[in-house]
Amino acid sequence: MKMLKRLQGAKRVKARLTKFETGGNGKGESYDSVIRNIVNSAISSDQVVDIFGAAGLEKPELSILSEEFLKEIEGMKYKNVAIELLKKLLSDEIKIRSKHNLAKSKTLMEMLDGAIKRYQNNLLTTAEIIEELIRIAREINAADKRGQDMGLSEDELAFYDALETNDSAVKVLGDDQLRAIAREIADKVRKNATIDFAIKETARARIMVIVRRILNKYGYPPDKQPAAIELVMKQAENLADVWSSQ
Repeated sequence: MKMLKRLQGAKRVKARLTKFETGGNGKGESYDSVIRNIVNSAISSDQVVDIFGAAGLEKPELSILSEEFLKEIEGMKYKNVAIELLKKLLSDEIKIRSKHNLAKSKTLMEMLDGAIKRYQNNLLTTAEIIEELIRIAREINAADKRGQDMGLSEDELAFYDALETNDSAVKVLGDDQLRAIAREIADKVRKNATIDFAIKETARARIMVIVRRILNKYGYPPDKQPAAIELVMKQAENLADVWSSQ
């Protein structure tokens, strides 16, 4: 049933694109509006891949956001198609990652929203927005590899990003110290998080005490702790859901 639905969806997309390109839409729709409507109606990533195929990209087996795939998009004939597909794809990829790394996903989404707004305000040309969107795609790829480069697990990296800021008072701790804090928080939070963590105040209060003690132990700036704890707690809630499903 799922495979049939995907095939039917792909056929509808391809038929609509073919009809438009041969001048048979009969409704005066612009290519922009056709593509935008198709992309906006694509709910799953499978449908996004089907759209790529319908638009003439013949390597749906490539990893999403791989360099080969990005080069294919960059070389597409219809640049407005490339823009809409990249917008949809990047938004979906960032949302998928938000469960496991709230802080980094927030930064990436801000980058994406900012680029789109600059393009909508005519501050970026078509070529420039495509270049900017591909740069964001590469940022996502780089973000996925950071943990391995830093010697941190995926969970530890999520807490590292929640703790690390551009504030000079935090930076004075040094990267090694921040990584040590992230490792300890990830370990203690996972051991104490429960399935009902998100709804039980007692569980939340226990985790907050643990996090505060760890921050104090490593000399995390006291005036920066409230914001850090708030973000760590949000990240902990997300990860508690992930852990409970494993």
